[in-house]
Amino acid sequence: MLNKKEQRLRRARQTRIRIAQQGVARLSVNRTNLHIYASVVSEDGTKVLASASTAEAEVRSQLGGAGKGGNVAAATLIGKRIAEKAKAAGVEKVAFDRAGFAYHGRVKALAEAAREAGLQF
Repeated sequence: MLNKKEQRLRRARQTRIRIAQQGVARLSVNRTNLHIYASVVSEDGTKVLASASTAEAEVRSQLGGAGKGGNVAAATLIGKRIAEKAKAAGVEKVAFDRAGFAYHGRVKALAEAAREAGLQF
């Protein structure tokens, strides 16, 4: 019997294989109850080119303290930040890796904010 995390990672595995074949940078998302994290990983999967999360001190002050990183507004902010950081690192096109999470709620909000801020995927 697989636990919840193992099931999610099993769902994520096939996506990661497909993204690796495409040969583009990967926008990977991870969410916990308190925070949401996004990172842009290089084509070969060896380097993190840009990252943003609600755990960063600067973001926490914008969101208004503890316990505010686990909502759609926070995810939208992180989506904008990761797009800006990725562009600064010279990445325009990415493949969206939701890491087995449903494309819904916070994950969807992050993706749409990143698209609006100019990332292509």
